[in-house]
Amino acid sequence: MTMERPLWPVPNAVQLGWTTRQGGHSEAPFNSNNQAHHVGDSSVAVEANRSGLLASLTGCERICWLSQVHGTRVVAAESAADGTEADAATVSQPGIAAAVMTADCLPVFFWQDDGAQVAIAHAGWRGLAAGILNETLQQFSDPARVRCGLGPAIGPDAFEVGMDVIEAFANWPGAQRCFKPAGSPGKWLADLPQLAEFWLQEAGVPAVYRSQACTFTDADRYYSYRRDGATGRMANLIWRSTEAV
Repeated sequence: MTMERPLWPVPNAVQLGWTTRQGGHSEAPFNSNNQAHHVGDSSVAVEANRSGLLASLTGCERICWLSQVHGTRVVAAESAADGTEADAATVSQPGIAAAVMTADCLPVFFWQDDGAQVAIAHAGWRGLAAGILNETLQQFSDPARVRCGLGPAIGPDAFEVGMDVIEAFANWPGAQRCFKPAGSPGKWLADLPQLAEFWLQEAGVPAVYRSQACTFTDADRYYSYRRDGATGRMANLIWRSTEAV
C-alpha cells in the first residue's frame, strides 16, 4: 500500500495524505491501487485495496467514503453513511478519516490550528466555482484558525479548458492570473490549485500549502481521467489520530 504524506506543518493530532496508484490489487486499466467502486473495477479488488489502506493508517478505525457529484454539500464524517452524496466531509472525532477520491480534480485539506477539527473537499472546476471551498470553510468557527493543503491535481500546463470555465470564474479573486492561452484557438490553460489558493487567501485562511504534483504528467504515481479515460481513483484522507501525542 503506497501512500504519500506531505511535509506540511500540521498539529500532532492530525494525520493526512493520499494514495498513489501503486501497491494494490487492481488490474489494468485500474492498476493497481484503485480506491473507487464506480469506475468499473472489480469490487473484490477495490475492497482489498480499501482494506489495505485502512490497515496502514495510524490511529484510524474507519474511512468515510462519499459518492461525489461535483456539488457543494458537506457532511459530518462521524454520521455519514458510506456512499452519501457529498463533495466534502468534516470530522472532529478521533479515529475517523474524511476522504475524497480524485483523478485530476483538486483535493483540499482543512485543519484547525489546534487540531480539534479537520475536513477535506473534492474541488473540480465545477465544484470550485460553485462554492465547495466556502461551504467547507463555513464548518469552522474562524477562518483565521484554519490552515489548508492542496493535494495532487492536474497541473497548470496540462489543464486545457474552454471559455465556459473562464466565465465561471469571472469574478474570482486573481482569476486573470490563473489562465493563459493554450495552443488551440479558443482554449486556455487553467491553474486549478492557484484558483483555490487565491480564494482561500481572500477568505482569510492565513496559510495554504501545496503538493506541486501534477496527476496528468506523472503516470507512474497518479491516476488521471483526462489522460487515460478509463482509470482508477486515488484516496485523499485526513483524520485525527487516536494515537496522537
